[in-house]
Amino acid sequence: MEQLKDFWMLVQEVWSDGVLGVDIGQLITALGILMIFMVFRGLFARIVLNRLHALSRRTENILDDQVIDAIAPPIRFIPIVVGLFIAFEYMTFSTEFADLGHQAIKSMIAFTIFWALFRALTPLSLVSERLEHILTLLMVQWIFKTVRIAVVFIGGAVVLEIWGIAVGPLLAGFGLFGVAVALGAQDVFKNLIAGITVIAEKRFEVGDWIRVEGTVEGTVEDIGFRSTSIRRFDKAPVHVPNAKLSDTALINFTRMTHRRIYWTLGVVYGTNVDQLKIIRDEITAYIHGEDAFDKEPSTFVRIDSFNASSIDIMIYCFTKTKVWGEWLEIKEDFAFAIKEIVEQKAKTSFAFPSTSLYIESMPADAPEAFIPPEKKAAPKDAPKNTAAK
Repeated sequence: MEQLKDFWMLVQEVWSDGVLGVDIGQLITALGILMIFMVFRGLFARIVLNRLHALSRRTENILDDQVIDAIAPPIRFIPIVVGLFIAFEYMTFSTEFADLGHQAIKSMIAFTIFWALFRALTPLSLVSERLEHILTLLMVQWIFKTVRIAVVFIGGAVVLEIWGIAVGPLLAGFGLFGVAVALGAQDVFKNLIAGITVIAEKRFEVGDWIRVEGTVEGTVEDIGFRSTSIRRFDKAPVHVPNAKLSDTALINFTRMTHRRIYWTLGVVYGTNVDQLKIIRDEITAYIHGEDAFDKEPSTFVRIDSFNASSIDIMIYCFTKTKVWGEWLEIKEDFAFAIKEIVEQKAKTSFAFPSTSLYIESMPADAPEAFIPPEKKAAPKDAPKNTAAK
């Protein structure tokens, strides 16, 4: 019996000492409390989210609904934090471990808050239509990316302060490090500032067709912090530094209001005035009669100049479409119509580069021109030559 009493005393001693001086019974109870909160976590989140959605239905804006959906994971994490706090408070730790536990709970609370803020920024950046009227969509995205980075940085600073780590000296150290990096990465910062300038000035957006003189022509795929990705028409990607786009002449074809047709039509000098008027009037009537042409911009069909080997007619007009393929098709039909007008209606022809030589008189001592005699036909009764045998 005495041995059983000793064994029972050992069991009580182990039970009371437990882990880190905490009674095993308290540990089991604390785990039970945590399990209860984890089991009811889904119910808690459902009740809170349903209540928030009920409040958001009173407004016509969809932004609040998207924000609620975005912060749903942090809301589901709240019962775990609360369960850990209650379970930790139930157990009796020593002062040292109690301080560590409180710091851990405070860190989790700070993490949940900044996690919710970080996730809420995504729907805010997608629905910020008012800012897009002032800035470009890409500029708004850049701003919210910067804000998200700031939220992460501030959240990390708060957690470090909770654990007694001073943020000020770290910032000073990063500042000195940043100066050293800036001296060796001037081009990176130059391209970054140039990228911000390009976006702020709204020179182009993703999907625009641009041409950088002497560099590349193609479709913009992505505008990064350092360079812009442009897909050429042969499907090869080209990464252009933002500084190049900021300092070089750039043509944005996507923002054209119309596509222009500017031709010089040359007809032969034998074309008379009436024929020239027919060509002019028929081409003008074709342009005004086709829906593919826009009549609001300036449209001209005029006899322009007397060239070296042709009378030139200027054709200057605009199409409604900006699509390159459709524009080529309109130009092709227009070319067929012009050829029919010149050759069939005006009864003249197109000119081509040529040189004419005119001689008014021959010099007095010039030799007489030799005119070869005409070949006379042989008589019918003439004997035929036979080959020698």
